Amino acid sequence: MSIHLADVQSFKDAVVTVMGLGRYKQGSGIGAAKWLLRHGAQMVITDLKTEEELQESVKEITSWYERYKEMYPDRNIYSPVFVLGEHRADNFTDVDLVVQNPGVPKESEFVQLAKQHGVSVESDVSLFFRFCPFPIYAVTGTRGKSTTTALIGEILKALNPKAIVAGNMAVSPLEYLDELLEEKESIPIVLELSSWLIDSLETVPRGPEISVLTNVFEDHLNRYGSFADYIRSKEAMFHHQTAKQKAVLNFDHEIVREIGSRVHAQKFWFSHEQLAEEMDGAYVENGTIFFREKGKSESILPVAEMRLQGEHNVQNALAAVATGRIAGASLEIIAQVLRTFVGLPGRQELVREVNGVVYINDTTATSPDGTIAALEHFGKKANIILLAGGSSKNLSLEKLGNVIRATCKFVVLLEGDATAMFAAAIGDSVPTVQVVSMADAVMTAARMAQTDDVILLSPGTASFGMFKNEYDRGGQFVDAVKRL
Repeated sequence: MSIHLADVQSFKDAVVTVMGLGRYKQGSGIGAAKWLLRHGAQMVITDLKTEEELQESVKEITSWYERYKEMYPDRNIYSPVFVLGEHRADNFTDVDLVVQNPGVPKESEFVQLAKQHGVSVESDVSLFFRFCPFPIYAVTGTRGKSTTTALIGEILKALNPKAIVAGNMAVSPLEYLDELLEEKESIPIVLELSSWLIDSLETVPRGPEISVLTNVFEDHLNRYGSFADYIRSKEAMFHHQTAKQKAVLNFDHEIVREIGSRVHAQKFWFSHEQLAEEMDGAYVENGTIFFREKGKSESILPVAEMRLQGEHNVQNALAAVATGRIAGASLEIIAQVLRTFVGLPGRQELVREVNGVVYINDTTATSPDGTIAALEHFGKKANIILLAGGSSKNLSLEKLGNVIRATCKFVVLLEGDATAMFAAAIGDSVPTVQVVSMADAVMTAARMAQTDDVILLSPGTASFGMFKNEYDRGGQFVDAVKRL
């Protein structure tokens, strides 16, 4: 069996399995389940996590079921069936559709089982791509994609207050789809896409109106067979783009330049340096950001006037400048956003200063490269007390170990299967201690700190095990710091 995805009415009375409920209140799993529920699907929600682990998520869905019954008395709103702690084969073979959470590997035997039985497999983002009536601007990359997405979102909201920012930022775009289907005027939409979400768009014959690629570094090798596989996943975002659509690409990144050579869309580049005159895009010259299209260059603002500082944030700003101009934003709007945008929580975020010690929340640094960027930014005095470690992504920690030795005076290691690898990579030159809770980590770091030290949470790993997700990890850090 399989559903014909002609329009949103296709889901009425359809039997749909949601695979992977997740713990984000507005994330892919819960967002998809809510949307399917109100459109009349008969839904099975299955997750390998137990009912106890997913208690809050189950409660969220159940409360929406009761609410939808009251809101839509003329519809059949079916009570969802929960299968938790396991997956059952018949929930993937005897259904009309499977909606896969991006946290579920595409190689899953149950995903493959569904496909073998002719059952379509979608994600919340692939459904959104199929039904959204307006152009979509999509952003991906290993680092910087969340900040770039948020910057573009602020620019678009200045153009149109109804602009939507969603995707891999713990907000499913399906939360907005029904409202968009009622709109008469075009609404700008920017989505952050992980490589896993891009994988789910394979069968969707639609490319983003603008695709943005910030960079590609080694990551998620616990999910991909090789770095080359991960690169191919990122590149796939451009596969369905037409020659009239646009691609915004990082000229300073060798892998992105190589990907760009195969992109069919109209190319705009961004670079810390002056771009060749024949190249369209955003660049820095004499400390000022410019945008050029068809040979005409426009000054945006001096880099020093940006609220966000750091080389990586200049890259993010350049990507947002190019995208904003292509999308029709004025120079004044773009400059104003860059002067006022303060950044996102959990990304080198200043939490507090206590007794001359600065506390930084960089929980979204889930790869060694992300942690290296934070250490190089904050560690010029070799006065960092680093909180790191957690769940392994099968990434090498050798380079990170070298940077830790050069920038850190002490390391607090969080519990997880990557922690022993961390200790080995650091060696004996920097003292380390392992803890079993975030509260212990913060208290230990605070006891070791002296005036002018930086206590930096920048884990370099995934959060699974000790925490629900990276935002839970960052939230526990912030709470512990505020209690000092």
